[in-house]
Amino acid sequence: MNRLAAQFKGISDPIRLRILNLLAHGELCVCDLIAILNLPQSTISRHLGCLRKHGWVMARRSGKWMHYQRPPQPPPFQADLFSLLDKECITDDQARADSNALAARLADGGSSCGRDCS
Repeated sequence: MNRLAAQFKGISDPIRLRILNLLAHGELCVCDLIAILNLPQSTISRHLGCLRKHGWVMARRSGKWMHYQRPPQPPPFQADLFSLLDKECITDDQARADSNALAARLADGGSSCGRDCS
């Protein structure tokens, strides 16, 4: 039960849920998350650290920037919760706004990982 409780703790914050929603669109640089969520790098990094600790995201370094994505082959428990989260985000105003902001950023030539990450 402790492992299950830790898994839920890993996603039990609105900012972490917003991050997971954005990562449903693919790998993103921290600079993308900073721009979309309009939060300081330290706050984003703290939440990403929690998600990473509990296995909800994977990271890779590119120069000075970190890129994050959902695990490509999550365990069944996580896969089920990702599916539930994705369905819920379709009807959530904040999640839709975040997704639209990301789409606009990428279409405008903003990162992932372009001019903002230099």
